[in-house]
Order: sequence, then structure tokens, then C-alpha cells
Amino acid sequence: MSPISAGPVDRLSALLERFRVHAHLFHAGPLCGVTHFDAQEGRGFLHVLRKGEMVVTHRPRSGAARKIKVTEPTLLLYPRPLEHHFHNAPAEGSDFVCATVDFEGGVRHPVVVALPAVVVMPLRSVEGIEQTLALLFAETERVRCGQRLLADRLFEVLLLQVLRWLLDHPDHGGMTQGLLHGLAHPKLARALTAMHERPSAAWALESMAGAAGMSRSAFAAEFKLQLGVTPAEYLLRWRVSLAQSMLLSGSSIKLASEKLGYANPASFSRAFAQSVGLSPRAWLQGRQA
Repeated sequence: MSPISAGPVDRLSALLERFRVHAHLFHAGPLCGVTHFDAQEGRGFLHVLRKGEMVVTHRPRSGAARKIKVTEPTLLLYPRPLEHHFHNAPAEGSDFVCATVDFEGGVRHPVVVALPAVVVMPLRSVEGIEQTLALLFAETERVRCGQRLLADRLFEVLLLQVLRWLLDHPDHGGMTQGLLHGLAHPKLARALTAMHERPSAAWALESMAGAAGMSRSAFAAEFKLQLGVTPAEYLLRWRVSLAQSMLLSGSSIKLASEKLGYANPASFSRAFAQSVGLSPRAWLQGRQA
């Protein structure tokens, strides 16, 4: 078993460097009456209520609670397209800011897959968030050079702080399994981060367990318990997600297979089809169509 470092591990950078997130401010100020937000493919939302109360509603069987009452300063994150309505939101003052959130890869983004339909987080829960919010609201209250660009970057910082908080509270929102649970585990996080950083390595159960500092049997059992899939299944999904992004960006099947550690394009295509149900070429043609 290979030795592991006892120091802290960066659990998010490898994920967000390969699957980036972009936020864009589109509203700052009061909301009146009922405000409707449509579901748009590949797009999420990040809302921050600084003062006041409101009621949020969703359609039945949408994956989110039918009705949520917000009674204190709160952040709402919609990682996936989901229609939602705000009722009786603050009608006075600049107490509300909204941004669209575009995850590269859309619903394939590993963070999007891991999150519930909506994350409702009281602002008092997240340590250190006050400084980011103070800057964000200061930028939205009066027009200055570079205002929109800076506000967009602050929304992205805010999102990163939310994800950090969720890693320390993986049960928030009713999540019982998945990537956030794995990254919250002090030993599994080391193996997951190593796979994220080096997807082309010749990973086997023994080397994954070694990265986590666990025996093979203990690692396999704990991995399945926390993430709901086997280590091999997770590695396959991670590689295929990377391959899909590469193919959409114009990489050839041969180049994708080489960069992801497959012996040849044929073995890569078999693994891709095992995960997706289509060959890489057929999948890409369907996306382009």
C-alpha cells in the first residue's frame, strides 16, 4: 500500500478546474408580487435574500419541496434547470440579488449530479460568507466601472464557499449518498481527489485503497456505502464525463482515449458504451444534432 500524506487535501480544485462554473448577475434590488424563473437547459440559479421573508414554490414531482418558506437571510442554489416562483419577496430596498449559474457539462457536471434539486442555506450557517456578501451587495448598489464583471466573480466565490460548507455538512438537503459524502470522508476524499487529478493513471482497487490509506476490502465497502457505486463504476463515470467534454470541444476519439489512459480507441469506445449506452461517435452525433 502506497504511503499517503497526513496533510489536508484540496477536494474541489481538480473538479472545478476540469468542469468550470460561470455565474452572471442578472438582478439586484426589490422583487414585487410573484416572480417566475423558467427552467433553461444547462442553467442553474443562485439567489441571495439579505432581508425580509418570502415563499418559494415548485411544481409537483419536480424533485424539490412543493413549498418552502424563507424567514431569514438565505441563499438558494438551483444547480439544475428547475422552474420556481418567489411569492411576496421584498418590494423595497436592494435586498435581493440573483445570478444564473452555468456549469460546464450541464447535468453531467459532477457537482450538479451530487447536489439536490435546490439547496436552501441560511446565511448564518456559512462561516466567512459575510465578507463576500458585503462586497457583492456593495457592487450592486451603485454603478461603477467593472461592476458586472466583479459581481460575477463574487457570485463564483460565493458558490465555492457554499460547496465548501456542503462538504463539511454532506447530509444537508437530504443527501444520503454521493460525491459530496465521499469527499467529506477523510480517507475516501484522498482517493477521489487522486482519481480526479490523475484520471489516466492505471487505477486498480489496490492503488485506490492505497491512496486512501485503507485495506482493499474496507475501502470497497466504505466507498459503496458513501457514494452508492463501486470504485470502478465511479472511475468509469469520471473518465467518461471528461471524455464527453473533450469530444464536445473537438478532440478526436483517439486523443481522448490516450489522455484518459486507455490502451487504444477500441477499449475506450467499449468503456464509453458501457457507461452511456452509445458509442462515442454516436453520442457525439446525437449531441451535435
